[in-house]
Amino acid sequence: MGVVLKTKILTAALVAASLSVPALPVMADDHEEYVVVNEEMGVPVFPYDITDKPYKIVGPVSAGVRKATIFSKEPSQQKIYNEVWERGEKMGADAVINVTYGESKVSLDSWGKTRALGFAIKFLTEEEIAAGVQGETAPAPETYDKEMFKGANKKPKKKK
Repeated sequence: MGVVLKTKILTAALVAASLSVPALPVMADDHEEYVVVNEEMGVPVFPYDITDKPYKIVGPVSAGVRKATIFSKEPSQQKIYNEVWERGEKMGADAVINVTYGESKVSLDSWGKTRALGFAIKFLTEEEIAAGVQGETAPAPETYDKEMFKGANKKPKKKK
């Protein structure tokens, strides 16, 4: 009777432990490689300008990350950068630079929303550089205004 009881207790403990340990993420073998990556965040989103590689500006990026309830924690930098990158990637960008964000603000439709702003960029190709195409410089975060972000997250139109 003692061995059966110990076995049942051990089995119950193992089941309980396996339910409380979160599953670890698995990286797919064919994961996408980025041209550049913010090592700390794992996505090509940066709070500063990239000055060592010429680029053209794809467009402004705006992302909002909402809290689920009033008691939810503030969104992490990782979550904010992932949202910013999701929008930049849809625009065809290689990276998003000069990203800035503030504290969550409560509104009529949200318990708290953090707004992040930045600029999607595409690096110049070797051919473009050889042809004399000049790189651009994205606006610095301290110069951001509402007008800059009116057309945010729009995929650029192809030139004919």
